[in-house]
This record gives sequence, C-alpha cells and structure tokens, in this order.
Amino acid sequence: MTDDEYLAHDALGLAARVRAGEVTAEELLDIALRRIDMMNPRINAVVRTMEEDARRDAARGSEGPFTGVPFLAKDLATMYEGHPTSSGSRLLVDHVATWDSELAIRVRKSGVSVLGKTNTPEWGLVPVTESELWGPCLNPWNLALSPGGSSGGSGAAIAAGIVPMAGGGDGGGSIRIPASCCGLFGLKPARGRTPTGPRRGQLWRGATVEHVLTRSVRDSAAMLDATHGPDVGAPYEIAPPVRPFAHEVDTDPGRLRIAWTTEPTVGTAVHADCIAAVHDAVGLLGDLGHEVVEGHPPIDGDAFAKAFLTIVAGELSADLEDVGREIGRNPRRSELEPTTWALGLLAHAMSATDFARSIRQLELVGRDVGVFFADYDVMLTPTLSTPPPFIGTIGPSDAEKTQLRILGMFGSGRLIKAARLIDEAAKTALDFIPWTPIYNITGHPAMSVPLHWNAAGLPIGVHFVGRLSDEATLFRLAGQLERARPWFDRLPLMARGM
Repeated sequence: MTDDEYLAHDALGLAARVRAGEVTAEELLDIALRRIDMMNPRINAVVRTMEEDARRDAARGSEGPFTGVPFLAKDLATMYEGHPTSSGSRLLVDHVATWDSELAIRVRKSGVSVLGKTNTPEWGLVPVTESELWGPCLNPWNLALSPGGSSGGSGAAIAAGIVPMAGGGDGGGSIRIPASCCGLFGLKPARGRTPTGPRRGQLWRGATVEHVLTRSVRDSAAMLDATHGPDVGAPYEIAPPVRPFAHEVDTDPGRLRIAWTTEPTVGTAVHADCIAAVHDAVGLLGDLGHEVVEGHPPIDGDAFAKAFLTIVAGELSADLEDVGREIGRNPRRSELEPTTWALGLLAHAMSATDFARSIRQLELVGRDVGVFFADYDVMLTPTLSTPPPFIGTIGPSDAEKTQLRILGMFGSGRLIKAARLIDEAAKTALDFIPWTPIYNITGHPAMSVPLHWNAAGLPIGVHFVGRLSDEATLFRLAGQLERARPWFDRLPLMARGM
C-alpha cells in the first residue's frame, strides 16, 4: 500500500482492506511508524511509541470493526499496563501503569494496533498543547499555530496522516477544540457513555468523557459502538442507544429544529471567521430542510467561569494527592509547571462550601440548558472564538509564569488567590472556548464538524450540541452534513509530503 492509498481510507476502510487480504495489519503498522519518523520531528505530536505492543496486536488479529488499524492513544487518563501515562507532567513521566483502563481494553478489542501516545498539556488543564515536559505540538496546517488541546497531539497526528483515528478526552472541549483547529470530526459523547473503570468514578465531577478524533463520522460512531456499555461500579448509568450508532450515520435526520448563536457564553469577542462559519452552516442547514432559529440558553458566563475554575482546582488538588499516595511521597514543586502547582495551592485556599456551592451553581446551568432544549433538537455555535491560535498565545505569559513560580515558593494558596493570576489565565483560556465547557458540565453530547475553511486556508469548526443522551441525532446530522459538504480529502499539504 502506498501512502496515497493509506490516506485515501478512513479507519473502517483500512480494516476492510485487511479483512479482504489486500494489505496486512503489519504493513499498515509499518506505514504509520514510518510516517511518525517522517512527520513527528516537524509537529511533535507523538511522545512515546509502543511498537512491541502494536506488533503483538497486529499479529494477534481481531474480529473487531477496526482490525489491523494503527491507533494512537492520548497520554492522559487512560492507562495501558506496562507503559507510562505522563499526563504531560515531569511528575509522571516515568511512572508505569500497572493496570489497564476499561476503555483501553475496549479500544484494543475493537481491533486497533495501539502504537504510541500523543502529546498533551500538563494534566489537560489548558486548551492548547504546550507542556514544559514534551514541548509544543504544532499544527500541520501551519507550523506556527497550535493544534489546540488538550488532545492536540492526537489531532495533529491525524491531520498529518499518521493515523486515521486517535484517542481523546474532553473535560472542557478537549476533543472538539483540536477537531476545529485540525479540520477533523470530534464528538464528545454524553456524560457516562464511555467507561472510566475499573479504578475511577467520575472524571472532573463527570465533566470529562473520553472518545476519539477522526477524519470520518462513521469511524467515530463505530468506535463509540465498540466502547460504550455497562461499566461495573460506575457512579451512574446512561440509557443505551436504541440501535448501533454506526447505523445512524447513513440515516436521514428528518427536519430538525436547530437553535444557533454566535454570542459567547464566556468572554466578549468572536473572530469574524468563526461567525462566518456559523452563518455558512445556518445556510447549509436551511438548504437541507431544517428549521434554524437564532437563540441560546440564558447562562451567567462569569458565574459559570468562577464555579468551573473552582471544580477544576479541587479535582487537580485531589489528583495530586492521589498521585502522592501512589508514588509514596508528595509531589515536588520542581516536578510541576508553575500554573499547575499554583492551581493546586489555590484549591487549599477554598473551602468545602466553596466546592459544594460551585457544584450547585453548575447544576443550575444544567437546568437552564435543559429547559432550552425542550424547544430544540440541536444547538449550533462556533466551536472556538478564533481560528487556530499562534503557539504561546493562550495561557499565562512568561512574566506571569515567573510570578507564579515566585508565589508558588511560599506554598500559600491565599497568596495565589490574592494575586488573581490564575483567574487571568483561566479568563484567557475561556475566552478561546466560550461554548464548549458548558456542555461538559451539563453532560450533553456535542461535536465539532469541519465545514468551513477561512481565506488563509485554515479549518474553522462549527459546534453542534444534542439533547441529553442523544448522540444518535448528532450522528445522523453529521452524516448528512458530511455527504452535503465532504471534507475527508481536505488535508494539509505536509500530510501528502509537500
């Protein structure tokens, strides 16, 4: 198989070639590994390879839908026994997992050959992929730009044509953000759809859901079919789909009532390219026969941002304590980035009441969104407030990092809180992602669809949110949009060796 043939197929297409005997799993793996050698020095998307495991997976064969397809896992949250999961942190860079996550087990059963781990920001805390440990991941569409985050390494690897599909996790938009920046399809499933077991309950109070980024809609649907289902001991269960998600992709969605807005929930400004992408999508949806109405749920963005930051700080602090117990000592300041260390300290200056009040505030957002969706099937917004940003422009500046390092030396959360540097860093991040975190908190499924490219040739995703537990409608709509406005063959020039 040539590289051009490899790029011409999605994951299900490659698996079909394997089953037909036209190519072997080992040959596909060799192509992917060679493309890592060719592409990764330029984009820094893959931080570890797992060739021995991948060769074993390829030789074993599978009856799964993705038999023989090369796959990259995000280096955060999901554990693969015998391999470190660094979470983008010096603290965990060499800490080898001694168990498999249930999601890892199901991903492997789908038939893929897991050949490595992808770049992620430390602890997945920011919407770009620029950790001090691994260095910045670069966007194949323009190497001066970010592929987004926190699943930025996965997005960049797919856009560069290394693999057709890779793992992602989404706690505030981290599948949808790189999907928008890299011209890919990215669906965040409904809360509780994919497993977190066997040793974890909710991730970020249920805000974080793991899945994949893909070039085609059907790959995303088929992988969700392979990974969803009962998760023994999970905090809650979600209603199973009526039929396989893969069947929905080719099903006409019927006439949907779709609300749309470009008004940011958090922040104040939206780039003209992102507004244009929504207006273009509104026109396309109208042409496809949908009822499209301007409107959005009433959400207090400032109150949401404050409550969300409180939850993230508390969850991070608990994560750091958990890691300390696992490694037998407290994390050291030198092992964490200044923002991560400061955010952990900030949690110590918050009370249990602060945490509980924040949960209640966010639950009220869920009520408001639920009332809104009583009148609509789907909601449409920009995925992001800007096109893919330049490296180094999202998050604390170098001067702010220096201040955080100095404040962190005192070990006082109250000093961190008084300085308000974390608040400013969070504001910068949330200005970039005014819509995506809302639906992590409410638990609604949501997706970024690559329908638009700007005058500079950069992808601009549009964001669709479905009703609770209703990925089926999103997959039907996404399949319709993919047929009406195909994007699969739109790849950056570097993916084709140019």
